[in-house]
Amino acid sequence: MIAADQRPTRVRYRIIALIFLITSINYADRATFSIAGTQASGELGLTPVQTGFVLSAFAWAYVLAQIPGGVLLDRFGTKRIYAGAILLWSAMTAMQGFVGWLPLLSAVATLFVLRFLVGLAEAPSFPGNARLVAAWFPGPERGTASAIFNSAQYFSLVAFAPLMGWLAHSFGWRSVFWAMGLLGILAALAFVRFIHSPVRHPAINRAELDHIEAGGGLIRMEEAKAGASTFTWDNVRMLLANRMMLGIYLGQYCINVLTYFFVTWFPIYLVKERGLNIMEAGFAAAAPAMCGFVGGLVGGFASDAILKRTGNLDLARKGPLVAGMLLATLIIACVWAESEWLVIVLMAVAFFGKGVASLGWAVMADVAPKQLAGLSGGVFNMFGNIAGIVTPIVVGFIVAGTGSFDLALVFVGAHCLLTIFAFLVIVGPIRRLELPA
Repeated sequence: MIAADQRPTRVRYRIIALIFLITSINYADRATFSIAGTQASGELGLTPVQTGFVLSAFAWAYVLAQIPGGVLLDRFGTKRIYAGAILLWSAMTAMQGFVGWLPLLSAVATLFVLRFLVGLAEAPSFPGNARLVAAWFPGPERGTASAIFNSAQYFSLVAFAPLMGWLAHSFGWRSVFWAMGLLGILAALAFVRFIHSPVRHPAINRAELDHIEAGGGLIRMEEAKAGASTFTWDNVRMLLANRMMLGIYLGQYCINVLTYFFVTWFPIYLVKERGLNIMEAGFAAAAPAMCGFVGGLVGGFASDAILKRTGNLDLARKGPLVAGMLLATLIIACVWAESEWLVIVLMAVAFFGKGVASLGWAVMADVAPKQLAGLSGGVFNMFGNIAGIVTPIVVGFIVAGTGSFDLALVFVGAHCLLTIFAFLVIVGPIRRLELPA
């Protein structure tokens, strides 16, 4: 029952806070093997190339399941699909703690399969976040809302990398997977309890609903789409044939190269190249992560402030993105840094810039066809997370072939410049894509 009070409630802020928390756990589960990997690789006898393939397993499934995940969200609604996804990925995370104890199965194959299943289960998460933001937030607040849930990828390591490093150091690498699996199951219960469609939420009033809807919020999205199928090959072809969408997809891929280096190889880089122990690496990874988190919030706030002040959507989204990616190229300077503290500082500045530039989901909320929110988000996330397949494997081969991370850092930094090219040259004017009649 919607209250008739005239003063708007602020339920949408509670919604984005919970999305932020769940997305933090989401990213921590992706990074579990990065923290536990040095111990696990030693005990299980994994080579750098095998480690690279294990680290990439998540992304193989995550990429392949993006379009099906988006279709499921559009067909069955965000709540049911997202809650089930959290429960499944948490169970598969916990199972990784038993690797090496299962008879007749090699450790590499078992880890690959379990991380593959985590990726499969997590596929609907970011398209689900985008749907919730599109439903719960008016246009001038979407940049900030999207930045908040997207910045969870950095806060995740701020909050959980030290915890996981301490667990691995004190109780062994298996405890990392068990603890994070349990946290995820609790998050699934919280999601079911507190997440609802705007028009069905028991705490919202008419004034807040009107405010969201007047600003372009799709408050009836869940009701309109429940039971409908948006997947057709014509719809997919339409998205892939659009120059603006292709530029956005390429840009997201390039930004995610930095993301996946950070959540896969970065802690291992600190241990193998810079001589830190596993607990020190967990704490050291938190500093760049914190700067990325702050940068994400700064980028979202700046983007919405520019939009409110100028009304220019292109300037509001592309301005912070270009500035952030220029800062992120400083990751290459780590090649010449000799001291550990300077590496951490350079990484912190680079990930602050990467955070500022992480406006892809806000752009998707601006451009996705209203009828294809889940499918559009799925295609977008599929392209972006191809970086999760490419980056761990390429870095693994570079490290195995050269014995150093120098060329890997150059590989990552070059993608910052390619991101700028994609958004300034390929994308063109940012506008909502309309389906043909």
